[in-house]
Amino acid sequence: MKPRIGFLIGGVQKGGTSALASFVRQHPQVRLPRDKEAHVFDAPSFDDGWDSPAVDRCYEPHFDADGGADGLLHGDATPIYCFHPLLVRRIARYNPGMRWIIILRDPVDRAVSHYRMERARGHETWPLWRAALLERWRLAGHADDFSLDSPLRRHSYLARGDYARQLDVLLASFPRRQVLLLRNDDLAATPAQVLAQVWDFLGIPAPEVTPVFGRVFDGGHRPLPESAPVRRLLAALLRGRMRRARVRHDIHW
Repeated sequence: MKPRIGFLIGGVQKGGTSALASFVRQHPQVRLPRDKEAHVFDAPSFDDGWDSPAVDRCYEPHFDADGGADGLLHGDATPIYCFHPLLVRRIARYNPGMRWIIILRDPVDRAVSHYRMERARGHETWPLWRAALLERWRLAGHADDFSLDSPLRRHSYLARGDYARQLDVLLASFPRRQVLLLRNDDLAATPAQVLAQVWDFLGIPAPEVTPVFGRVFDGGHRPLPESAPVRRLLAALLRGRMRRARVRHDIHW
């Protein structure tokens, strides 16, 4: 039986996945989890011995009753999926034909946004500059820790901006034709054009009713007082990773 989930808005966190998912779910042939992110493959309870039907059963509670109707394309929009090699391998075993939509954001902006989110949730007490400098030590020993309060989830401000590493892993398991790379700035500036790319990539016709395009950039927060010097620090810490993304995958900022 064909796996139920045929595409993923699989990353990156704070890259615009919520906005993109809200646009994509308006297509009448598309179904996404009610809460956008199903978190099936990164669940601490995930069993690597599960076959595709077992994974599909984990997805059942996330969809409405019509989720199994013929002619519908089912997806998931969990941005951590592209971040960890183990998750990519799990997905490759589940569905080798999976189509990945990856939306990228300037890694400095992404890191600042990630920090703001964790700070607002009460998960972060350090100032951003110190959190960035301490990140490698905070993540040490948690490389495969998918617990809900893992530092890997909460404090990976710089690590998640290493797009070259993530794409290297993704393209080692999936052919390039199954990966669509988008830019957050393009989604904000020309959403209709970006959605046209998505429909073509997914192999479905454009909807008769144009989706309603809302805000792409998250949160509406005011800039943090220390954001200017911190941005310079983050840019310096991310410079090597940004260079690798430019050289290996022609990703520029």
